Amino acid sequence: MRILGTELYDKGFDQLISDSLQILEGQPKNLLISPSDANVLVTAKLDADFAKILHEYHWNLPDGVPSVWMLKWKGAKHANRCSGPDYFKSILETTAKKDVKHYLCGGAPRVAEALKLTCQQWGNHQVVGTLCPPFKALSEQEIIEIADDINAKSADVVWVGLGAPKQIYFAHRLAKYTQVKLIVTIGAAFDFHTGRVKKAPDFIQKMGLEWLYRLVREPKRLTKRYFKIVPLFIFFNLLEIKSFLSKSSSKG
Repeated sequence: MRILGTELYDKGFDQLISDSLQILEGQPKNLLISPSDANVLVTAKLDADFAKILHEYHWNLPDGVPSVWMLKWKGAKHANRCSGPDYFKSILETTAKKDVKHYLCGGAPRVAEALKLTCQQWGNHQVVGTLCPPFKALSEQEIIEIADDINAKSADVVWVGLGAPKQIYFAHRLAKYTQVKLIVTIGAAFDFHTGRVKKAPDFIQKMGLEWLYRLVREPKRLTKRYFKIVPLFIFFNLLEIKSFLSKSSSKG
């Protein structure tokens, strides 16, 4: 079901894990997955080139309670939030005893290595590689070299944490050269699961106010983004509601 023009996974988190495990039992297809929050959806609405790339992803997950509200309002009864950090932890835990190899790509220096230790605390010792890409525009040769390292380590899943929309572009480029099953962009999961950034309490997440919690904690980094994204997300969704109601009225 589409929200702001982007097709979102609407079967719910439990089914997402089940569907993902089924993919991991098959052959490498370099399938791209993006937990897509309001920032990603609005960026896709405003940038046709970015939207084209995003629409090539196998799944865009509803990584935000307001998106879930819209999905349910449109009739997706089983939809619930599928956040990047939650998806990452669940897959690492459920594959701990399986022959599924993981590669961590992202974060500030040494964060990926710290995240590997977190995975081991969850009982998963199948992280076969870590990398902190340089904070610059990467050449095609540099992308190929990263893919070569991933392939040499026989990774099944690549987890990319570079922040959106950068990680969406990066993963899309990387998928042209890898031989993996899944490439998943998980943004702040690297920081959340290593304790560098505190996650919002559950009750705040359920209220759809995680963005406000993060804004209060990181005002310098997030103020400009959220003061643009949040009003646009509300505005575009109001337009969708109006259009949806008009179509329903004309059918009636």
